[in-house]
Amino acid sequence: MKLKLNALVVFLSTLFILSSCGSGGDKDKSKAFEEAGKTLEEEITHLVSEDFPKPSEIPYLVMQTGAEYNQSLINSRDGIDSYLAQPDKSALNLGVYAADMGYLASYDKTQESIEYFHACKRLADELGIIQGFDPDMVKRVEGNIGNRDSLTSILDKAVDQAALYMKGQNSKTGALIITGSFVESLYLATGIIKTYPKSAFADARQRSQILTPLTKLILDQSTSVNEVLDMLNKVDKTEAVNALIKDFTTLKESYSGLNDLKAKIAKGDPNLTFSDETLAGVTKTIEKIRGDIVK
Repeated sequence: MKLKLNALVVFLSTLFILSSCGSGGDKDKSKAFEEAGKTLEEEITHLVSEDFPKPSEIPYLVMQTGAEYNQSLINSRDGIDSYLAQPDKSALNLGVYAADMGYLASYDKTQESIEYFHACKRLADELGIIQGFDPDMVKRVEGNIGNRDSLTSILDKAVDQAALYMKGQNSKTGALIITGSFVESLYLATGIIKTYPKSAFADARQRSQILTPLTKLILDQSTSVNEVLDMLNKVDKTEAVNALIKDFTTLKESYSGLNDLKAKIAKGDPNLTFSDETLAGVTKTIEKIRGDIVK
């Protein structure tokens, strides 16, 4: 599963071009921009409804490894007041909390999921996002306590609606929400691998086999890393954005060192095994990026 951001990157690029052109221009250009805008809106709608991984998807795969729920991996809600005072932090941590909601829901932590939903709502309200976290959605969430499948579906829909709303709003805010969710999903996945118990296995190969699908999933995100980096390079440069660009460049380099391994996976090498060192560089960089986002 790959995080496909091509349509969104094109959309953000168009917003940048439009903002640079001023109010002038002939009718042909205006018509072309109008048609491009309509096409891009359709692509964004398709991206959210079809291609973009739901907040519950990667956490569900994490749960499928058999790993126990790890409270220390999710971002505490205690820092939300400090995020509210900083728009970039609010956007990034809205994405983080969305991924955490998926992790909580996957482990039937329904009450905690709802608490994180309300944290997302506070951040969304501060950012002026009126879709996905409205009173009707709050009622639906609270009315489905105890039903994991329904709750997960509702939470995913809430985030989808927020993303769709952002397609016509502040492009930087939308980019940061997406970045925060992507980082947290990778952080959860690499964190599970890093903390997965070794003592339960007499043979290290058994542990490796269990974690292989999750390891492959993380390796598959190399394209997504490039797409997020391209997206960040096209939005307004703030201190937070510049820091993310620098860190994602490092993350891209960490993935580049795994090209030989990805080639072996593509060929279906039957003797292929993974160790804790396989993702050491990626894990270290993700921990750094995520730490800066939530602090």
